[in-house]
Amino acid sequence: MSTLTIDHTSRWFGNVVAVNDITMEIAPGVTGLLGPNGAGKSTLIHMMGGFLAPSTGSVTLDGTPIWRNEKAYHEIGLVPEREGMYDFLKGHEFVLANAELHGLPDPGAAAQRALATVDMEYAQDRRISTYSKGMRQRVKMASALVHDPSVLLLDEPFNGMDPRQRMHLMELLRKMGDDGRTVLFSSHILEEVEQLASHIEVIVAGRHAASGNFRKIRRLMTDRPHRYLVRSSDDRALAAALIADPSTAGIEVDLGEHALRIQAVDFTRFTELLPRVARAQGIRLHTVSPSDESLESVFSYLVAA
Repeated sequence: MSTLTIDHTSRWFGNVVAVNDITMEIAPGVTGLLGPNGAGKSTLIHMMGGFLAPSTGSVTLDGTPIWRNEKAYHEIGLVPEREGMYDFLKGHEFVLANAELHGLPDPGAAAQRALATVDMEYAQDRRISTYSKGMRQRVKMASALVHDPSVLLLDEPFNGMDPRQRMHLMELLRKMGDDGRTVLFSSHILEEVEQLASHIEVIVAGRHAASGNFRKIRRLMTDRPHRYLVRSSDDRALAAALIADPSTAGIEVDLGEHALRIQAVDFTRFTELLPRVARAQGIRLHTVSPSDESLESVFSYLVAA
């Protein structure tokens, strides 16, 4: 069993800070690295995989630095989001090359096992240039598994996969976690992480925002202030009725939009209150729409919390 430790780690490129003083521990099992696009997930994973050096801080595997540590590379499998594949090779040739680079005693058998693990035997003799996005993801996965690593790092692994392929990969990663391997995958989709990860680390704008199981992260997101745009048959009467309730922290009448902008601090209570008040006052609701439901706004709240 292996544990990855990120200790006050930062990484910058010129004047751009991609990862900013992050500390976390990735233990055996399946961990989801959740955050919007551009949050720094790929940079962090590349440091964990030994492909980038930290600018400050440290990234270690069982207490040993990963950067320029050849032994650590033998314990880590990396599935990057961006593809740097040799399209002229056949799938089997690509995985075999990785097995040979690792100096495995029987590279041919190892390549065959890895291809079977990801259900790619049927296409192993086709050139990678003919593969779909989902097939490319799976052959990258096979190359990462060929040396039987104790740590597996996957950057947005479900991109481009159809539902059957996604389910198969989820089952595989879940089994690997149950077997005691350390599996970390990144995603910007909360529901994707919910289905697979037993533990979640949230990052946004290069900073560590939250940590915990799915229920804790979902609760943090749900309990944050929500903003709504509401149009009704009588905005002023509706505002007067809602503002008296503690579930709303503020209501603004937007004359340009002919609507109310409402900040709700108790999401569950407010969603029950609004239709009840409208019915009691005889007010018709024309529009009820969240105005801050982007992932960026949700994660930004977690950073500030």
